[in-house]
Amino acid sequence: MLGLDGDEDDTAVAPLDGIVVADFSRVLAGPLATMTLADLGARVIKVERPGTGDDTRVWGPPYAPSGMTTYFESVNRGKSSVVLDLRDPEDHARAEAL
Repeated sequence: MLGLDGDEDDTAVAPLDGIVVADFSRVLAGPLATMTLADLGARVIKVERPGTGDDTRVWGPPYAPSGMTTYFESVNRGKSSVVLDLRDPEDHARAEAL
């Protein structure tokens, strides 16, 4: 993290370091908000549905080298992702545990 003087500061802690956010959102507003939380140091776990995941993974072009859309990659940077079927009792319990 950069310090106020522009130099690398190894002792700096992000404001949301240690916070875990479960992101069940899709399309723009939610992913943009949780991206901001990730930028501030939160660990954001994006919960996606089985099969297709987030619809915006395939909205395109343009596509990134990963094969996903640049839109999806831009608003979901800094997040990890998990696939859960919330209709399944075990997956529902996993989601609650997040």
